[in-house]
Amino acid sequence: MQINAQHIAHIVNGTVEGNPEVLVSRPSAIEQGGEGTITFLANPKFIPFAYSTTASIILVSNDFVPTETIKATLIRVENVRGAIATLMTKFGEQNPRISGVSSLAFIHPSAKIGEDVAVAAFAVIEEGVVIGAKTIIHAQVFVGRNANIAENVVLNSGVKVYHDCQIGKNVIIHANTVVGSDGFGFAPQADGTFQKIPQIGNVIIEDDVEIGANTVIDRAAMDSTIIRKGAKLDNLIQIAHNVEIGENTVIAAQAGIAGSTKIGKNNQIGGQAGVVGHISTADGVRVQAQSGINRRIKEEGKAVYGSPALAYNDYLRAYAIFKNLPALEKKVRNLEKRLEDLT
Repeated sequence: MQINAQHIAHIVNGTVEGNPEVLVSRPSAIEQGGEGTITFLANPKFIPFAYSTTASIILVSNDFVPTETIKATLIRVENVRGAIATLMTKFGEQNPRISGVSSLAFIHPSAKIGEDVAVAAFAVIEEGVVIGAKTIIHAQVFVGRNANIAENVVLNSGVKVYHDCQIGKNVIIHANTVVGSDGFGFAPQADGTFQKIPQIGNVIIEDDVEIGANTVIDRAAMDSTIIRKGAKLDNLIQIAHNVEIGENTVIAAQAGIAGSTKIGKNNQIGGQAGVVGHISTADGVRVQAQSGINRRIKEEGKAVYGSPALAYNDYLRAYAIFKNLPALEKKVRNLEKRLEDLT
């Protein structure tokens, strides 16, 4: 697909500076560029690349003021990242959509399949499953008995949805993610062994959720593990049994949430962060990468950092002192020696 600058400006509600007829066929990173590509400038640290990029079009904010000549055509917009999201959706429409039901898929006779559902080769859909209209089931997906999948869902290759789990509308789950595996529940015995506690709940994923590749969401011991509407989970995340992730919360890769913890709405949890079990976080909490949350966070909008996590600014002040401890120790020893010499 080729599209000119004037058409792009119309799509993103922007204004053109330069050649309105210049054509692009794909996006690119600003530092890589390439003739016939469109890129964007949303972070000030990438401004130097605006003057050297070989991209044909650059999306910039309305208040961007260049200090050097820019060869590319500019499209000025109110919100650069929002415009990019709109355009990436447009370009993504070029990707072929699988259609129909492969003769190599297994679908149990009792399963209810909605209109315009696509099922690729070697997918397995078990007894009692319900799948809504326009859902796409890619190759080697497994959907366990009595699972319920709403309309317009995409399950990418290798996704496993265990029995009785529920997935809402417009959900995207990426390759090899597991929904509904057993929670980590074992009872210690007198002889030092562990007896498995059956996990008889399920997982509920609400509408408009996206889950990255190789993430695992455990089923509840009882009741449900819940991912609320609009949440976005990255790759390689562990969500334990009976956890609840609040609406529009985002969690970056390699984070882990322990059992029965409740994460509030609009939380932002950085990569490799860990949250202990049986606590909760307020709405709007921000957790820096690699932080460890070991207690309840009651204050809405609070930012925390460290392991165990402290208030963000307290951690930065503490770290500024901590990294200077060797020099401070040396000064203290010198002062002690001088004091001894004086006495």
